[in-house]
Amino acid sequence: MLRSESPSDGQAPLDGAWWPGSRDLPGEFSALTDGLDPRWGRITRIAVNPRNWPILPPRIFVNGRVVKVGWFTSELDPHSILLLSHAIGRRTLLVVPPETDESSAARLMHAASADTGPPMTATALLTAELVGHEGPEATSAEATEAAADGAFLSYGRYQRSAVGTVDM
Repeated sequence: MLRSESPSDGQAPLDGAWWPGSRDLPGEFSALTDGLDPRWGRITRIAVNPRNWPILPPRIFVNGRVVKVGWFTSELDPHSILLLSHAIGRRTLLVVPPETDESSAARLMHAASADTGPPMTATALLTAELVGHEGPEATSAEATEAAADGAFLSYGRYQRSAVGTVDM
């Protein structure tokens, strides 16, 4: 499900969420592309804010091909990743911090891909979760059920519990 509105601060709307297992972008990115490539076409470029990624190579090798990596400090929300594909164009995912507990991650992934209310930036969603304000409430079971119905795109560490991912 894609959102068509843009957040009021000019940031790109969120198209889903990713919960990587660590802050090792080269190590985690392959699992993300394995889940997204069949749905969105081959990811050819990514852009991140370097604030949360200690290692940013100019390219990442994924399944025998190269994905170019760009970084932006002021133009890109530090809690998101921008993905580019020839097939679908540009998509933005919330990056749920690896240290997030499972129930918070489920709520964040649900909120990032929900098509209700005004779109929020990745940082706004994380801030709302930290202070316990607003945002749709979703338990892990509800998130799993929604994912089974194709309600949202969420990838990464939830592959183990099949929330919004493809089987690997």
